[in-house]
Amino acid sequence: MTVVLLKTDEERIVQVLQETVDKLDSVEDEVVLDFTSVQRVGPSALRGMEDFASTAESKGVRVVLCGVSIGIYKVLKLVNLSSRFVFVS
Repeated sequence: MTVVLLKTDEERIVQVLQETVDKLDSVEDEVVLDFTSVQRVGPSALRGMEDFASTAESKGVRVVLCGVSIGIYKVLKLVNLSSRFVFVS
């Protein structure tokens, strides 16, 4: 099992996701993204998260989001992205 823990904030979500795509080939099981510093997500971050989830799924890697606020979870649910992630506190 390989876990990659990445901490991000709302200004760097897209950049962190793009950097992490390159690491997915070496990940065997799951990647964990720490969203404790993220208070909101904009349209470009949502597109980036959708693209990242698709790439991870195609490589058989589970994406775990930790520290997601209720507001961000509701946004992900609203745009039908919540089912593509695993959420932990």
